Amino acid sequence: MSGANGPEAQGRCFGDGDDLYAEYHDTEWGRPVRGERELYERFSLEAFQSGLSWLTILRKRPAFRSAFADFDPEIVARFDEVDVARLLADAGIVRNRAKIDATISNARAVLGLWAADRTLTDLVWSHAPAERVRTPRAATFGEVPATTPESAALAKELKGAGFRFVGPTTAYAAMQACGLVDDHLEGCPVLRSPRGPAIPQ
Repeated sequence: MSGANGPEAQGRCFGDGDDLYAEYHDTEWGRPVRGERELYERFSLEAFQSGLSWLTILRKRPAFRSAFADFDPEIVARFDEVDVARLLADAGIVRNRAKIDATISNARAVLGLWAADRTLTDLVWSHAPAERVRTPRAATFGEVPATTPESAALAKELKGAGFRFVGPTTAYAAMQACGLVDDHLEGCPVLRSPRGPAIPQ
């Protein structure tokens, strides 16, 4: 392939025409993500994305990581009103008070899971469907659901654990991004990559 957005890679599910977006599609989206910080970051960014384009969030991801202590739940859980004021003044991120408050609250929810001898990783992955690849693969995103029974169940359990901004739609977007499901469209070049599809067939 002649670069992340080279001609041999055209025809992606999304990302063609923007190198950052193409790289995200090719190397991250749909590939399994585990780990407390990693999943906390993904769910936080999905919440911030609500009402915006994912590319906007992707471009701001370095600023988000800096603003939220690299999404370390133990550090973010200690954020106070001084930190909230700092975040609301940070033009590098999405300055939405409700989403900022939710991100801090969700860090505390992660710690709550740990205190109950659970992990965010186990909670999230317990909702992975048995069949992670749609058969046949969808040809367009119009054929891909916005929610599934699994995403509704995941959202319900997260809310029960104290998480906010995690409705079934946001939960399903996170499931796609974190590889619980593989929704790369039929004909997507990543499926023909030497690295193979995001999740084994």
